[in-house]
Amino acid sequence: MTQPPVIRRARDRRPRLLDLFCCAGGAAVGYARAGFAVDGCDIADRPNYPFPRHQGDALIYLAHLISTGEIKRYAFVHASPPCQDKCTLTVGTNRSQGWGGSHVDLVAPTRELLDATGLPYVIEQPNGRAEIRKDLTLCGEMFGLGVIRHRNFEAGGWTVPQPAHVPHRGRVRGYRHGQYYDGPYVAAYGNGGGKPSIPELQAAMGIDWTDVREELTEAIPPAYTQHIGAAFLATATLGVAA
Repeated sequence: MTQPPVIRRARDRRPRLLDLFCCAGGAAVGYARAGFAVDGCDIADRPNYPFPRHQGDALIYLAHLISTGEIKRYAFVHASPPCQDKCTLTVGTNRSQGWGGSHVDLVAPTRELLDATGLPYVIEQPNGRAEIRKDLTLCGEMFGLGVIRHRNFEAGGWTVPQPAHVPHRGRVRGYRHGQYYDGPYVAAYGNGGGKPSIPELQAAMGIDWTDVREELTEAIPPAYTQHIGAAFLATATLGVAA
């Protein structure tokens, strides 16, 4: 009897990227489009995340990868630690409610562990008071998106060029202090106040694999990290363990 042929899966030669605090994968998809194989980690269950993922505390997991040497599988690390402590929206809300610093700032401990990996990395944060270097600032208008969504990136162990900021074409659509404003951008945060529908938000962000509003409003547009990943791979000399 003739045996069926053995089919061997080719080894994935793409450089691997670790995506910490990954949420539903806005950053991950951009990096994959740039040429990375991506693994995620988030403390919440994220079934819509489109790549392999570990559920657990991101910093505990990163410390484990460092201590076991498994971090050597990776060429690059992206981290988006929770930003509620210092982002513009929650700083104002906390002050008005007398809450003070009610959120934990994870930026500093994240940076400390990332430096211990010896790998190049980026830490992403929204505009606000988060204590990161603004080595790169990206905006949706740079990529023709329907959101403004400024995001800042600190680059560790490598340098990334800053593209010119493109002037905004108008306002973000929605209500401000009881008055409605129209404009070419949708508000990718919160509920009510003229916020976009799920399909509008998906189209504006360039995300079609999740329809969960929370995941969409927390996401980075994939165009941002595709730009970052392509910039890194264009200059990097990679030597990563299998």
